[in-house]
Amino acid sequence: MVSNDLASDARAVAHEAISQILRRRIALDDALSLDGIEEARDRAFARLLTATTLRRKGQIDQVLGKFLEKTPPPAIEDVLRLAAAQLLFLETPPHAVVDRSVDLAKKLGLPAFAPLVNAVLRRMSTEGAAIVAAQDESRLNVPDWLWQQWSAAYGEKTAQAIALAHLAEPPLDLTPLYDEWAEPLAAETLFTGSLRLEKGGAVEKLPGYEEGGWWVQDAAAALPARLLKPKAGEHIADLCAAPGGKTAQLAAAGAVVTALDRSARRLARLSENLARLKLDAATVVADASAWQPPYLFDKILLDAPCSATGTLRRHPDVAWSKQPDDIVKLAATQDRLLAAAGAMLKPGGMLLFCTCSLQPEEGAARIEPLLKGAKYRRLPVRPEEVGGLGQLISPQGDLRTLPCHLAEIGGMDGFFAARLQKIE
Repeated sequence: MVSNDLASDARAVAHEAISQILRRRIALDDALSLDGIEEARDRAFARLLTATTLRRKGQIDQVLGKFLEKTPPPAIEDVLRLAAAQLLFLETPPHAVVDRSVDLAKKLGLPAFAPLVNAVLRRMSTEGAAIVAAQDESRLNVPDWLWQQWSAAYGEKTAQAIALAHLAEPPLDLTPLYDEWAEPLAAETLFTGSLRLEKGGAVEKLPGYEEGGWWVQDAAAALPARLLKPKAGEHIADLCAAPGGKTAQLAAAGAVVTALDRSARRLARLSENLARLKLDAATVVADASAWQPPYLFDKILLDAPCSATGTLRRHPDVAWSKQPDDIVKLAATQDRLLAAAGAMLKPGGMLLFCTCSLQPEEGAARIEPLLKGAKYRRLPVRPEEVGGLGQLISPQGDLRTLPCHLAEIGGMDGFFAARLQKIE
């Protein structure tokens, strides 16, 4: 945990976050503690610096390798990574980067490495740009195992496009509760009904926040609930519901929604957001794989826990915090949840299974066994349900969005969704 005397220093806060993410595999939102930073500008810089360092980590490490004879202690390595992000990608004045990085090394209790930090960064400030210009940015910033899996699943050209889509700060997408907010927000309306803002800023200060006119939700994340076709009066379970964007969509359609999540803290935040939106849903703190519902549901939305590799645009930590073994474990969890969801569903009811993952093991591979068991039939997604964009539909008829889709207007998260009907 960052010490009290460094808690207000944006660079020190970013350093602590990078250390937690890379050394302990803590998620970015949990690792980045901004409580001690009072100025909104400094808070934004700490987040941007952390995210940029993660997005460009492969390039940064290659550049550092040119200037280091041996790997320094982890804390100094992270000081250099953050400094490289500022020098090479954020266009921070070199003198400020060098001076503050040397000072940070001293404050971290490692003054003996201050001369090394100074020397490396001075060289980088003059020689680094030429090294970056010759790099393959799409390949370097993706761990080998992810690159291999994406190339096998989508082809190397698409894998490259996916990787490039992860390098830019994504726009802010909002799902409106009603239609009057596009103009006050100066937002573009997407085919999903989402409102897209080029720059976000403090969400709570945007028009419509206090009125409960919208909620934050990536355009791709808005599709699964729409594909479930919720109707007024239908009893629908949203399993693994937090943070609650899909719950809000279902409730806004007039469905009788049960939102279930194993995290009481996350479910409390879901309830707060529903209250702001003036929407209702019953909430249950429970593990969906073991929960016994009071009745069978007409429809179920299962947004299953996954590796979240489709969300690297917004969560660049995922590339470095997840490992191949995680995919295997998560796939097993998804199978348990699918079995439980099926037991909660009425015969003839609809099950929408989705994950924000790019890994096939967390998508179609989980659905095929269900179809072979003859208990379900696939309800294919039609182009008109996704704005006429046939490229968002897999050959099997499932939703398959990629971060490089709609890249010309800011892209979208990677999502898989299969729509099934229970036969018996």
